[in-house]
Amino acid sequence: MKTVIIGGVAGGASAAARLRRLDESAEIVLLERGEYVSFANCGLPYYIGGVIPDQDDLTLQTPERFHAHFRIDVRTLHEAVSIDPQRKTVAVRDIRRDCVYEESYDSLVLSPGAEPIRPKIDGIDSPAVFSLRNIPDTLKIKAYIESEKPVSAVVVGGGYIGVEMAENLKKAGLDVSIVELSDHLIAPLDFDMAADVHRYLREKGVRLYLNNGVKAIDGGAVLLQDGKLYADMVILSVGVRPETELAVRCGILCNSRGSIVVNRRMQTGVPGIYAVGDAVEVRDYITNAPAFLPLAGPANKQGRIAADNIAGVASEYGGSQGSAVLKIFDMTAATTGLNEKSAAAAGIDYDKAYTYSASHASYYPGGANMSVKALWDKKTLRLIGAQIVGFDGVDKRMDVLATAIRFGAKITDLTSLELCYAPPFGSAKDPVNMLGYVGENIVTGKVRQFFWHDVQSLPRDGSATLLDVRTLTETARGRIDGFVHIPLDSLRERLDEIPKDRPVYVHCHSGLRSYIACRILAGRGYTCYNLAGGWRLYESVVHERTVPEYICTQCV
Repeated sequence: MKTVIIGGVAGGASAAARLRRLDESAEIVLLERGEYVSFANCGLPYYIGGVIPDQDDLTLQTPERFHAHFRIDVRTLHEAVSIDPQRKTVAVRDIRRDCVYEESYDSLVLSPGAEPIRPKIDGIDSPAVFSLRNIPDTLKIKAYIESEKPVSAVVVGGGYIGVEMAENLKKAGLDVSIVELSDHLIAPLDFDMAADVHRYLREKGVRLYLNNGVKAIDGGAVLLQDGKLYADMVILSVGVRPETELAVRCGILCNSRGSIVVNRRMQTGVPGIYAVGDAVEVRDYITNAPAFLPLAGPANKQGRIAADNIAGVASEYGGSQGSAVLKIFDMTAATTGLNEKSAAAAGIDYDKAYTYSASHASYYPGGANMSVKALWDKKTLRLIGAQIVGFDGVDKRMDVLATAIRFGAKITDLTSLELCYAPPFGSAKDPVNMLGYVGENIVTGKVRQFFWHDVQSLPRDGSATLLDVRTLTETARGRIDGFVHIPLDSLRERLDEIPKDRPVYVHCHSGLRSYIACRILAGRGYTCYNLAGGWRLYESVVHERTVPEYICTQCV
C-alpha cells in the first residue's frame, strides 16, 4: 500500500511518522513544496527576538533524519499541482528541476495548512512589509532587521502571532506598535480578561491602537482609520485562511470559509483522500458546531488519526476546544473552550465566575496572583470555558481546566480535585479549587453576583445600598462613586447604618471579603449582591489601572 502526503509540517509529518509505526511495509511519500519539513511554527517569533539563537533549533526533523528514522521518502521543494481522484494520481512539480511528473497513491493525505491573510490595502507589497508563516519568512525578517537596522515596527493584528511578534521585535531593540481592529487583543480572551494584557504591554513600551485598522502603507507612513504612524517595517498578522485551492480543483467539498470538510476519521468526501491540520473544518468540542481552529496540537492529533484509519485502526477525532497559551514578556495568558461571545453565539445560557488567586502559598516568597475566569452552562453546570492571565503557574492551572472540560466536568467538580500541594508550587486550596468553590457558591445560591459592567447603572437614589468593605488604606487608593465605606471587620457593629428593606451591593478588592460580607448580611435577612472580581477587576477594565495588592493595615 502506498500513501502520499501533501504537506510536511505538523499534520503531515505526524501522519507520516504514525503510519510508519503502524505499518513497516507501507510505501510513504511526503511532498513538501518548501525547503523544510516538521519545523516549529510556534517558535518562529522567538528566533527573530534572539530567544532561540540557532536557526537549526527551529527544525524538528530534517528530510535526512526523517528517512533514517522512518524510511519515508521525503521530497522537499516538490509541489503538488493537481490531483486526479479517478486515477489516484498526483501531478508533482519538482521545483529544483522545473519539471512535472505523476505520483500514484492508494491513500492520499492533504495537509496544506493555512496561509496568512494579506488585506487589500495600498502599499502592502512594499519590501518593508512582511508576513510570518515559515522559516524563509522568518529569515527574511531577521535579515531585514540586521541589514537595514530599523528603529520602529508596526504589527497589524493583535492575535497570538501579532503579540508574540511585538514582544520579540521589542527584544530586538525596535520601537513597536500594535494596530488591532477589535477593542481588545487576543480574540479568545474576553475584553475584561484582556485588560491586564493591554496594561502590561503598555508598561513594556508597546503602543496599542485598538478599534483601529490600516488603510494604506505609504513609504514609512502607516495610514490608520484613525490617525497615522511612522515605521521602518510592518508585520502583517491579521489571521490565516485555509490553503485549499488544490482540494477544490479536484472536487473535494469545502465549506464557505474554504476549509476542507472531513468526518471524524479525517476522511474527505472523496474515497481514499484524507485531510488534516489548519486546512480542515473541525467540530467545536463543546458545541459540536463547525469551527476553524488552526492550532498545532490538534493538527498533530488529526495526522495521527488519519494514519490510524489508513492502517485499518478505527480512530476518530473528538473535536477541538481551542486550548492555547501565550507568553507575553513575563506574563502568561491562556484560554480553553468558549468565551462569552462564543457562548452567547451558541445560544448557551451561561454563568461566570472570577477569582484572583496566588500561584503558590502566600507565605512562600516569589508567588504572584493570577486572574481566573470560568464559564459554565447554567442547566447542566458543565464547564464550557476558562481564561487565565498572570505570571506564575498559569499554564499548569489551564491544563487542569482544559482536562476538566474534555472529560465533561461541572464547575462544582473543581472543588474535589486533589492537586499537588507544597508551598513552592501551590496552596492547599489551589486556584482551580478556589474557582470551584466560588462557582459552587453561585450555583447553590450562597452568593448573588453583579459585574463590572453593571456598576454604573446601579441606583444611587437611596433605593439600594452600595457598600465598600475594603480597608482605609485601600479606599485611599480610590473609590467607586456612590459606595459607602464600612470595613468588613466593622460590619457587624454597624449594621444599623444599612437599611434592611433594600438590596445591598458590596465590593472589596477581589471579591472574597465582600462574599464574607454578603454571608454576614444574608444571615441577618438582607438581600445582598457581590461584585464579581472585585474593585481590582473593575479598575482594570473600566479605568485601565493597575491596582496594588491588598494590604491589611488600618483595617478598621
